[in-house]
Amino acid sequence: MSNIHYISSEILELTTINDIIFQNKKLQLSESSIEKITNCRNYLDAKMQSQDDPIYGINTGFGSLYNVKISKDKLTQLQENLVMSHACGIGDTVPNEIVKLMLLLKVQSLSYGHSGVQLSTVLRLIDFYNNDILPVVYTQGSLGASGDLAPLAHLSLPLLGKGEVFYKNKVVSSEVILEKFKWEPLQLKSKEGLALLNGTQFMSAYGVFLILKSYKLSYFADLIGSISLDAFDGRIEPFDELVHLVRSHKGQLKTAERFREFLEGSELIKQAKQHVQDPYSFRCIPQVHGATKDTLEFVYKTFKTEINSVTDNPNIFIGEDKIISGGNFHGQPLALALDYLKIAMAELGNISERRIFQLVSGLRGLPTFLVDNPGLNSGFMIPQYTAASIVSANKQLATPASIDSIVSSNGQEDHVSMGANAATQALSLINNVEKILAIELFNASQALHFRKPKVSSPLLESFLNAYRQEVKFVTEDKILHNLIIASIHFIDDFSIENEILFD
Repeated sequence: MSNIHYISSEILELTTINDIIFQNKKLQLSESSIEKITNCRNYLDAKMQSQDDPIYGINTGFGSLYNVKISKDKLTQLQENLVMSHACGIGDTVPNEIVKLMLLLKVQSLSYGHSGVQLSTVLRLIDFYNNDILPVVYTQGSLGASGDLAPLAHLSLPLLGKGEVFYKNKVVSSEVILEKFKWEPLQLKSKEGLALLNGTQFMSAYGVFLILKSYKLSYFADLIGSISLDAFDGRIEPFDELVHLVRSHKGQLKTAERFREFLEGSELIKQAKQHVQDPYSFRCIPQVHGATKDTLEFVYKTFKTEINSVTDNPNIFIGEDKIISGGNFHGQPLALALDYLKIAMAELGNISERRIFQLVSGLRGLPTFLVDNPGLNSGFMIPQYTAASIVSANKQLATPASIDSIVSSNGQEDHVSMGANAATQALSLINNVEKILAIELFNASQALHFRKPKVSSPLLESFLNAYRQEVKFVTEDKILHNLIIASIHFIDDFSIENEILFD
């Protein structure tokens, strides 16, 4: 298997990105991409020689300064000024894995030959990616409309020998890195600064990262929910395929199928029940988890389209001999999708916390708070509080960012998507969902112990055996924080194959 991913016009799938990340593949331009980039740059150079008419962002100012003509001898300075002046990001730094995705997605977008960049510019971005030289980018500053201007300016500064990068776990000056690799700072030509800064790669990188994580957590929600169902002495009938065929939402059908597979061979699920029905947090898992799966499919399609698109401005069309200033950098499709993702994933955490509550409530033969000698021991009382606190925080984070807009650039940019805010909120929210599911796993594993000597299915028992190597059964009160953190790390480190993850 090749350790190189060739950037080309072939559709870049999220599963492919997953492989690139986990197999640590290097990037290389295909011959067709090199030709497209080169031809577009040559066309733009010839166009600049043959006409003096103003072309937005190429020989004019930016934003509301669009009507200010710039002389030919100032075009390089214009582009470098753009990158420096737009590097206004503040706040926390963007996680390195997301910055690396930003580099990948920026290269992909520039490779289609509609952006007018030099080949050397794209190759330098690839050099950064392949050598794990990750620009320091900040979370705050993008309105998600004229592209992710501030974050992408910080991504681009090191190309000019300015700003800072993460390299080998340290923040170092870009000048030091260029000297180390014997690279000269790039001299940007007309339009290149705009091509680098216009684009949705901040929102897109967050989206890709979060979709991959959300599919994993969706799988874990089913797996952990199965353990909770068995530990709660729940009924399998609500997962019968007949129920879901008469309301055939795809995600609902898939969830019920997974539960039947996960619980195949369980002694507990087959034993006679004293109760006729389970609470909704168990009985309606297919409907709730399934709706999230259907949302994930919509969000996946939105981001798949975006990462295979040209999102800078203006766009150059060689065959038609046109340079058109449009609005492909506007993040509205992504803002809406990220808000939808937030709501859908928050619900996985919401229903998970309800199952945690049921498990610790002293019902169906389980001890109150899942511990011997309750009273002397508080047991698992407070993990439920923690989960409830996180669920409440997620309700606040799930408030749509895309319903907001603030006028910028003297009214020229008078509607913005706020998709960047949706992206950073989504990261916090989805990390929170992982914490909630980890607490449910912690509770469900503890609860299942009290069902001995009966056991769950071979699949679930095998999974729990691995988990219990990290988190043992709690016999009496101890510091549970450490066990919750270990549970989070267990989920985070657990690898799931693409075929299962995106099934």
